[in-house]
Amino acid sequence: MKQWMPLGLFYATIFTVMGISTPFMPAWFRAEGLSGAQIGLILSAPMIARTVTGPLIALWADGFRLRRTPVMLLAAGSAIAYGAISLLQGFWFWFGAWFVASSLMATLPPLTDVLGLRLARRDGFVYGWPRGVGSLAFVLANIGMGWVLTLFSHQAILYATIGFSAICALGAWILLPPEPVQEGAQLNSRDRLKGLGNLFQSPMFLWAIFSSGLMQAAHAFYYAFSTLIWQAQGIPASTIGALWGFGVIAEVGFMWFLEGVRRRLGPETMLIIGGVCAVLRWIAMGFSPPVPVLFALQALHALTFAAVFMASLPLIERHSPPQSASAAQVVNSALSSGLLIGLATSVSGPLFDHIGARGYWVMALMALSAVMLALKLRSLTAGLKA
Repeated sequence: MKQWMPLGLFYATIFTVMGISTPFMPAWFRAEGLSGAQIGLILSAPMIARTVTGPLIALWADGFRLRRTPVMLLAAGSAIAYGAISLLQGFWFWFGAWFVASSLMATLPPLTDVLGLRLARRDGFVYGWPRGVGSLAFVLANIGMGWVLTLFSHQAILYATIGFSAICALGAWILLPPEPVQEGAQLNSRDRLKGLGNLFQSPMFLWAIFSSGLMQAAHAFYYAFSTLIWQAQGIPASTIGALWGFGVIAEVGFMWFLEGVRRRLGPETMLIIGGVCAVLRWIAMGFSPPVPVLFALQALHALTFAAVFMASLPLIERHSPPQSASAAQVVNSALSSGLLIGLATSVSGPLFDHIGARGYWVMALMALSAVMLALKLRSLTAGLKA
């Protein structure tokens, strides 16, 4: 077995859970009688709170001797919280259980990224290979759960989410190596908290997380309303599914085959390229182009998402001390996939209602502001090297 395969299999367990729960749990809540407003509140609360819950969980995780131990406990905790949804009844019970489950599960990818970057550097494999396996697992989980729902009731969604969360916990123990959190003596909680505070006093760290975070958040309108826009254009459902799938294929292709390009260009330049492509992509999408052009624009997902993501990881690692590596990556994830995209999604609804596909142009402005921040980051980095 190749060195990266166990890590790839573990990423697959994480993203299988997310590939089931993210698109299908809203349907479960709807089938149980919740309104759209109630579902929106349940889903958005842990996303917005992630800027607080994420760093706190990371500080707790760094208190263990081995990196895989908190990962296993977080996955097990999410399985228990998902299980509570099946046992409890009512909006507020479901709200609390989902908040816990989603908050714990969302912390698993950045904590695993810290371990994956270390292993890739030490063992000499390309980090994008195991991470790309996770992206493929997400898509396969989408497809697989859709097929399951043609045979079984909506309860299968919750049972599958619980089961794969438990598999994820087991996978953390079996598949992840016993890597220490810190080389040498463990830091106490006061020192770990001080390290987190120092991150927010680092201009380089802040430039890095906000430039990459804004670029990722500029996908909010696409994630929320592209399907509705394409349906309004008369594009058939099968083609819409192919458009989504093509974007993910482009993402995985970058992670698997273009790592050498990223390394030659450097993360700062790659971040700028991804942002410029995002500006072009969202401007073009605002014109509701025909299907052949849409496929070409979906290929840009390799740069607007994957390149930005792959550039952000070494940037965050570079501009944070080793003892704060977990907290730094979790803060980055909480900002990009939590607060910023949550706020951008909340704005996207009124944009869609009032200007339709032209809402993409607001995302283009967001991406342009991120490019400005990335240019500033590159100039500061060049100044440090001079």
